[in-house]
Amino acid sequence: MSRRTSHPRRTSAARTRPAPAAVITAASPCPCGLPAEYAACCGRLHAGAAAPTCEALMRSRYAAFAVRDAAYLLHTWHPDTRPDILDLDPGTRWERLEILGTTEGSAFHATGTVTFRAYFKDNGRADSLYEKSRFVRHGGAWVYESAVDTD
Repeated sequence: MSRRTSHPRRTSAARTRPAPAAVITAASPCPCGLPAEYAACCGRLHAGAAAPTCEALMRSRYAAFAVRDAAYLLHTWHPDTRPDILDLDPGTRWERLEILGTTEGSAFHATGTVTFRAYFKDNGRADSLYEKSRFVRHGGAWVYESAVDTD
């Protein structure tokens, strides 16, 4: 997931006050939508455990957007496509992830895709991001490579 805003930037005087980030604790429901606590789900990946599948990595990357963990997002991004910095918009609040499909991406594969819709609010306005993401193995670990053109 490579969230880049498609909305024109407003001047700071025109911006609305961003919604406070949701407080996610170890015992909170995981933002990725699986029925587990954050610490037992994506939190363990954010702490350094390897994602076993590309879907698990996708979910953990979504959760990293939700908890604003830019370091994890950069770490799990392929070095050939990774930006130098990642500026997460404080006015964006990630609300729900819907996995629409996957191809390959298990322990027995070198590549995989995850198609998803991520729901968010941008300065209070509801929106969503639809993407088919490509994941590859790099150094033995799953990493996000790029969005796949679905046309």
